Amino acid sequence: MSEETTRVPGPTTVAGLELKPALEAVLMVVDEPATEEHLAKILERPRRQVADALLELADEYTAQGRGFELRFVAGGWRFYTRAGYAPAVERFVLDGQQARLTQAALETLAVVAYRQPVSRSRVSAVRGVNCDGVMRTLLQRGLVEEAGTEPETGAILYRTTNYFLERMGLRGLDELPELAPFLPEAEAIEAETQEGVPSFDPDAPDPDDGPATNRPDTTTTEL
Repeated sequence: MSEETTRVPGPTTVAGLELKPALEAVLMVVDEPATEEHLAKILERPRRQVADALLELADEYTAQGRGFELRFVAGGWRFYTRAGYAPAVERFVLDGQQARLTQAALETLAVVAYRQPVSRSRVSAVRGVNCDGVMRTLLQRGLVEEAGTEPETGAILYRTTNYFLERMGLRGLDELPELAPFLPEAEAIEAETQEGVPSFDPDAPDPDDGPATNRPDTTTTEL
């Protein structure tokens, strides 16, 4: 039997591939935005060359009026449905069912986004209600994550995730709109309640399972 075998192109052959189609192929299978550095390493091309090709692809899709677009979000590139075709996608994916954040969850997420890293007690102080249940749900949804502990109190600190940036369509936190004009009293409220509230344990039961108190948000735990 002949010892000759058919050679299958391996990873070392990617440098010979046409760049734009190769980028499209990779971006079709990513589950989170891919950085230019990572794409350049995978495709064995200079980062500048990859960055230029990505920008050209994004412009080409827009000029062609495609139903998708290539966007730079959360530090990387990924395909997204073009906004004008969102109703068609929502009808197909959701089939009439909406998965939206509650008002309580939106408010809590906003506080974390603007005050991060921030402890659960400070989030509760700004909102004026207990946020245990909502914080637990935001953790489970991957919108916030632990970010160490507060040196003074040992309370767990929280911050938003790259998934949060991706869902909000932001390149970074610096793209958040200015908040000071809308919440001028936030600093004063927080300063009055920095101590005396234990850190949040995501695995612990809600502390307000007993008789109802004057905390209207304690039963709002779902997004």
